[in-house]
Amino acid sequence: MSNTVLNTLVAPSRYAPRVLPGFGPTLGLTLTYLSLIVLIPLAAMVVFSAGGGWHGFLDAVLRPRVLAAFRVTLLCSLSAAVLCAGIGLLLAWVLVRYRFPGRALADALVDLPFALPTAVAGISLASLYAPNGWAGALLAPFGIQLAFNPLGIVLALTFVGLPFVVRTVQPVLQELEPEQEEAAALLGAPDAQTFLRVILPAIVPALLTGFSLAFARGLGEYGSVIFIAGNKPMVSEIVPLLIVIQLEQFDYAGAAAIGTLMLVVAFLLLLAINRLQHWVRVRHGG
Repeated sequence: MSNTVLNTLVAPSRYAPRVLPGFGPTLGLTLTYLSLIVLIPLAAMVVFSAGGGWHGFLDAVLRPRVLAAFRVTLLCSLSAAVLCAGIGLLLAWVLVRYRFPGRALADALVDLPFALPTAVAGISLASLYAPNGWAGALLAPFGIQLAFNPLGIVLALTFVGLPFVVRTVQPVLQELEPEQEEAAALLGAPDAQTFLRVILPAIVPALLTGFSLAFARGLGEYGSVIFIAGNKPMVSEIVPLLIVIQLEQFDYAGAAAIGTLMLVVAFLLLLAINRLQHWVRVRHGG
């Protein structure tokens, strides 16, 4: 059989039906979804926040209490994302590289924060780490208090953000070829050098993805934080709670202004993280 006939039989027809609709309908549905669910609500918030003019917007977002809430939210979210990256990497490593009794249960428990209502998580953490709680009473003699201060916020955000890192790093670890590690071992490389030179470059993009997801989740988290934070103005008050307070006081323009600033800050930070992730992938040939 000639190559021309073989290519004709094997190659798909240019008019073969597709599993999904064509480019036009698919693009139309995508833009409609993005407009109705994402773009129009966000644009409405921005327009509403501009109702008081530029000076009104600045007066709403430059108050000391608002700036303090932004500082607490950003620092706690960043700290929790860093903790999630470290703990999540270790947890994913254990789940992939080791076999032990209860491994399937431990793997299932990783997804528990996804299914558990955030308010339930906040109440549980506050009850456990309060000064009169089981864990809080053990830490109190050492002068450590996790609940009702920014440390409690970091704890809650770590709880809800950890699965993002585990579930992004775990598949990459499973797909790593053992030949490279075996070659490094045969060449006499110690375990630490093998990890830093062979394994870590391969998982850094996934680790950055999990870090950015955990960081984004922390920026907008509300339910699991308000019960353990203490909600002290200028100390442990987060931006989402401050927006709710503004709404309860019928200051809709002020709430929209704070939300708009939070949107801009979150977008710029996530854009910077995505650019860093792209640079890492390009450098390591991913």
